[in-house]
Amino acid sequence: MQISLHPKSVLYFLITVLLVSCKQEKKEKFENIATLKKKEIRFAKGFTIEKSSDAITIIKITSPWPDAEATFTYALIPREKIEHIHLNKDEYDAIIAIPVEKIVVTSTTHIPALEALGVEDRLIGFPDTKYISSVKTRKRIANGFIKELGNNESINTEMVLEMNPDVVIGFSINNQNKTYETIQRSNIPVVYNGDWTEQSPLGKAEWIKFFAPFFKKEAMADSIFREINTAYVAAKTLAKTAARKPTVMSGAMYKDVWYLPAGKSWGAQFLEDANANYLWKDSPETGSLSLSWEVVLEKSKTADFWIGPAQFTAYQSMSEASEHYQQFDAFQNKKIFTFSNTKGVTGGLLYYELAPQRPDLVLKDLIYIFHPELLPAHQSVFFKPLE
Repeated sequence: MQISLHPKSVLYFLITVLLVSCKQEKKEKFENIATLKKKEIRFAKGFTIEKSSDAITIIKITSPWPDAEATFTYALIPREKIEHIHLNKDEYDAIIAIPVEKIVVTSTTHIPALEALGVEDRLIGFPDTKYISSVKTRKRIANGFIKELGNNESINTEMVLEMNPDVVIGFSINNQNKTYETIQRSNIPVVYNGDWTEQSPLGKAEWIKFFAPFFKKEAMADSIFREINTAYVAAKTLAKTAARKPTVMSGAMYKDVWYLPAGKSWGAQFLEDANANYLWKDSPETGSLSLSWEVVLEKSKTADFWIGPAQFTAYQSMSEASEHYQQFDAFQNKKIFTFSNTKGVTGGLLYYELAPQRPDLVLKDLIYIFHPELLPAHQSVFFKPLE
């Protein structure tokens, strides 16, 4: 039996087949992102970035907080493609359309990266804005472009939901932040940033590459980091030419305990790269050490320099806090240097904000202190003599 079809029916059939096959082809194309190309991350240990041929970016956070067992995976998809891309949502902690137009960040260390990438105008909210030191961002706060969101442990979630940012960049000391869970339940992605867990100066600075894909600024971030790395290596090389290697102590007491950087910490690495002999450089820990003042005095009474005496900004306040400080040669010889007297207009410490992003400036400060003949024209950015 022969069946004849109307020309219109044939045309409709062909169009239907074509559309179905196109949809299937697109779905297969965008779901198959197995062939990912890993981006070079040279120093940072806490994240990886991979990119597919379809411009999907996969960011994995492997160190959201110290000793974390959790790993977080985020998919970033160009806005113009997101309606056509089908990913298994169970495989990702968040799927985000890029470039991001409205963002909330939660640490002052995030501010310099946004400014360096030229996207500070995307920032719409921040907890504890008083701690921000950047002149540029403070102007935006004063003009009402950046809203105050309380503090990081209890962010004003109602304000966040009302502002409806494309993403919240969060940080946490563990996996118990209930505020972030509330935000995520409202379909606002929360992405963890672990820059503060890095133990090398260049590792912290490389987190600018984490921020870049959210704004399609990867090439710019690569260029910025390359300049920072080059400047840091040049300063480190210069420091090695110094004629002598001074001894250095650090930290101060809180109540009866003296806290100072451990030998494998970020702070200790700066001192090593500045060609100084940090007296606790051989301790294997990565955080801080908790010691008695007697132990510190025995080992560092004759240290040439004292770097970072906690919150102290003046010799008078140190003397009033404890008479023990006066027993150290660095105190008597006025060789104590601090970053605590370099503040923004609202009292935030510039060091905590900018130093992770610009380790080259920190290193030059220290070289200028230990070996002033090597950088005679340097203007200190962070570390200044105690008053």
